[in-house]
Amino acid sequence: MSHDTQAGILGDPAAILRAAGEAFVKLDPRRMILSPVMFTIEVGAVLITMLAVARAAGQPGAEHPAFIAAVAVGLWATVIFANFAEAMAEGRGRAQADALRRTRSDTLAKRLAAPQRDAAIEQTPSTQLRRDDYVLIEAGDIVPGDGEVVDGVATVDESAITGESAPVIRESGGDRNTVTGGTRVLSDWLVVRITANPGESFLDKMISMVEGAKRQKTPNEIALDILLAGLTLVFLVVTATLLPYSIYAVSAAGRGEPLGLAVLAALFVCLAPTTIGGLLPAIGIAGIDRMVRANVLATSGRAVEAAGDVDVLLLDKTGTITFGNRQASTFLPATGVSEHDLADAAQLASLADETPEGRSIVVLAKERHGIRSRDIESLNAEFVPFTAQTRMSGVDFDGRSIRKGARDTIVKHVLTAGGTVPPEVHRICDDVAKAGATPLVVADGATVLGVIELKDIVKGGIAERFQELRAMGIRTVMITGDNPLTAAAIAAEAGVDDFLAEATPEAKLAMIRRYQQEGHLVAMTGDGTNDAPALAQADVAVAMNSGTQAAKEAGNMVDLDSNPTKLLEIVAVGKQLLMTRGSLTTFSLANDISKYFAIVPAAFGSIYPQLKSLDVMRLHSPTTAVLAAVAFNAFVIVGLVPMALKGVKYRPLPAAVLLQQNLLVWGLGGLLLPFPCIKLLDMLLAACGVN
Repeated sequence: MSHDTQAGILGDPAAILRAAGEAFVKLDPRRMILSPVMFTIEVGAVLITMLAVARAAGQPGAEHPAFIAAVAVGLWATVIFANFAEAMAEGRGRAQADALRRTRSDTLAKRLAAPQRDAAIEQTPSTQLRRDDYVLIEAGDIVPGDGEVVDGVATVDESAITGESAPVIRESGGDRNTVTGGTRVLSDWLVVRITANPGESFLDKMISMVEGAKRQKTPNEIALDILLAGLTLVFLVVTATLLPYSIYAVSAAGRGEPLGLAVLAALFVCLAPTTIGGLLPAIGIAGIDRMVRANVLATSGRAVEAAGDVDVLLLDKTGTITFGNRQASTFLPATGVSEHDLADAAQLASLADETPEGRSIVVLAKERHGIRSRDIESLNAEFVPFTAQTRMSGVDFDGRSIRKGARDTIVKHVLTAGGTVPPEVHRICDDVAKAGATPLVVADGATVLGVIELKDIVKGGIAERFQELRAMGIRTVMITGDNPLTAAAIAAEAGVDDFLAEATPEAKLAMIRRYQQEGHLVAMTGDGTNDAPALAQADVAVAMNSGTQAAKEAGNMVDLDSNPTKLLEIVAVGKQLLMTRGSLTTFSLANDISKYFAIVPAAFGSIYPQLKSLDVMRLHSPTTAVLAAVAFNAFVIVGLVPMALKGVKYRPLPAAVLLQQNLLVWGLGGLLLPFPCIKLLDMLLAACGVN
């Protein structure tokens, strides 16, 4: 997808103006009731506004109409600023959605009467295509909808969705047979079966998610909402009982004045957890937005949050831990065979081998021994291609039969030809496997010439990444189809905690279930149909966009870049979401405590003079103290909007260390920040003549 929407929305005046307008639209009680904390503040703002109007109209009362009006403004500002925070988060998501919509166009699709290229074609608007319709897509055509390739092979430009400029190959069969609506076919043709009805494509789901309109609250968010609602109810009851209590206290003490409704409303808004209540929706929406910026479509906010709680990662070896293309690194000849002869035979057997391994053998023979590539035509040779049945390849010419392949296959081939396998060849193969490489045995007729070492290169820096995850308490497990010896060597080099060798779909599923039964949350990636059972079982399942439809339907996230290492970034985004929510919750509750030092002495100081000792800020007057506390309560929400949208800085540290830092930085910061801010606001009010 386009990345131009990643510019900071806080630096976009138009976006800020739109969010400001949305903040007033969101005052609709039908919307506000979804946030119990802010809904109660809005109700209080309405009541205090009505009281201010009544006092201005001449209704008698102890509180000055201007003071009541000022408190009402503070309450409305608190609600509007909270709505502004949510609108800013939604605005950033809306910008992402607009960029996605631009990639989708209503084109005329070539609907086929049957799943063959030469079938009758009917020109049909893409919006009228239904699941299981077949369409023909030729060079230059836009893919009209999500689907599976059933015939043909073509290069596809997916830059509109993934942001990557390099085209990809899509073909029928295998694990790269899916196409995404909005992409463009660059060459050749495809027959595609549509797999989603209008409005159900991955692009449509992404647009809904990033707009926030259909965002479902996560379990942790719901639990925090319940906690905040409970605290709000408690403070509401406490505040309501303070009015009759203050009347009784005045009569019993014989001094002071009962609390007015405006002071009670100010006390409530300062006691209630308004800061985190106002920022909570923005934090959740921004978390999903950060996942979208990583080119990952999460089917729910629950999946994003679960990524932050993951403590076991299942990672494919190929493409994630290693580069995936094994390279020839060494020629290891058998006794009595020169390395040059082994390299020469290996090169002859690889001339027609277009795999990365085959090409690397030809290159190594040239680099080590100066053996030039031959002219295939002049050799008059018959090349034997690799097949899954024979598990070897080679060449026949001039009466020679050269073969290279897996050890057991070549051993069987040599024994069938009447030859023997020297014991040192088995030893060499074992040593190569123990070192984490793959042994490829070369034979000329009934004679074993030696072994080629194919090395799977571990990605640079991956061991450090795993060390960071280990420090966070996350266990990493490498999944590979390699034999146990090879798997163990690569696992040791990469620094993973465990590995599963010779992995089958059943083995992956069993491993995930075992970890879950032990109380762990498991994440994994996959792209093939055989990964679908394990993806469906995992708590966080990231399917590759280039993978099969079965894999994408089984997962709860889709990586549009089809990058297996993205799982590490997904976990980081999930943890950042949880850290942001925890940090701002700690800050909110801590600064509520500080506000007591302003509002409590102002409210009860005339009745209980002893409480004036709590006025450590030496505020100008009870009136300025109340107004300063209410103003700070509103402004702090705006001040924390950038943090809610950006998220706190992610640090890969253990949970205990993070908790300690959270309490020290956000807890202590939330406790101390209100004092200078409220004092400054009090001084400004006093300078303006407020008494």
